[in-house]
Amino acid sequence: MNPTTAHTPSDERNENCRLIQDTVRDFASIHMIPKLQEWDESQHFPVQVFRELGQLGLMGMLVPESYGGAGLGYQEYITAIIALSKVDPSIGLSMAAHNSLCTNHILMFGNEDQKTKYLPRLATGEWIGAWGLTEPNTGSDAGNMKTTAVKDGDGWIINGSKNFITNGKSGNVTVLITRTGEPGDKHGATAFVIEQGTPGFTAGRKENKLGMRASETVELLFEDCRIPDSQRLGEVGEGFIQSLKVLDGGRISIAALGVGTALGAYEAALAYSKERQQFGKPISSFQGIAFKLADMYTDIQASSLLTFHAGHQKDQGQKVSLSGAVAKYHSSETAVRVANEAVQIFGGYGFTKDYPVEKFYRDSKLCTIGEGTSEIQKMVISKEILK
Repeated sequence: MNPTTAHTPSDERNENCRLIQDTVRDFASIHMIPKLQEWDESQHFPVQVFRELGQLGLMGMLVPESYGGAGLGYQEYITAIIALSKVDPSIGLSMAAHNSLCTNHILMFGNEDQKTKYLPRLATGEWIGAWGLTEPNTGSDAGNMKTTAVKDGDGWIINGSKNFITNGKSGNVTVLITRTGEPGDKHGATAFVIEQGTPGFTAGRKENKLGMRASETVELLFEDCRIPDSQRLGEVGEGFIQSLKVLDGGRISIAALGVGTALGAYEAALAYSKERQQFGKPISSFQGIAFKLADMYTDIQASSLLTFHAGHQKDQGQKVSLSGAVAKYHSSETAVRVANEAVQIFGGYGFTKDYPVEKFYRDSKLCTIGEGTSEIQKMVISKEILK
């Protein structure tokens, strides 16, 4: 099964995708697979892995070569996330948050000085990036965020907190969305880039999670955190609008995460079904199992095509609010369904940590929550189609 060549318009792009698949597979076999269970059980965030992914060009995939990036498009980026996530969705998630949210926000809305300062370090994996929008009482309702930035002379003073921030503790730089106007005003938020170690900025509690346990998720705390105006990204009041544009692309990356998670669970179940013998023959020969595999395969193919279609539109500079939401919604729900069926095919062994599918099962649920829940995706889709 090869879901990574859909909508790739040239032989060169196909070759790039094949090279990325092979590179990630070889890298994972050495640097990831031997440590997966240890990272999961201890909730260890393997910073060194991301440094090495940076050396492979995977931490700045969308960044132009002039800023030290790989200068690739969404077809290759989707391929990389799928390849990582079919091994460990936690690594795929943190890599995607670094690329799609933090790095891409600076690429899209930073000025030349900011791009020159931050993008080379982020693109090479020297620095890890985080992105802060969600707060304890404002998840989907981000327009009513409580974290504020108040103008003070030639700088800003930030107070408040963010939570569920991927890479938040280890991130060397964070793109932060704050309120600078009235609650609910779409022009009432502003984005800033803040470096680790800035006085008044600290990482708080690390979440103890069901899944994605090797991906770091923490709260960020701001207490009279003063930053110069040079750290502002774009115009005052444009932060929320910027965030929506960043999330449009980010949803494509979570769609790819869902495809990779589902693919990992499916491939494990497929292999097991051919090896496991009952009543003198492999369980894959029983229609009850074979039909499960057929449904899993079909769902993954559909999700993959939707995801690469959204990526193709993004590469063409087209609006992806609808296609990204469709891909994210379908792929994330597919990940949960496929992982659930994979555990069922493994039977009792699927409920143990001796086999990989219980981890895919736990990891898959985040896909339906992060970067906009499935319910929010349906709101976006229905709004777009009813225009």
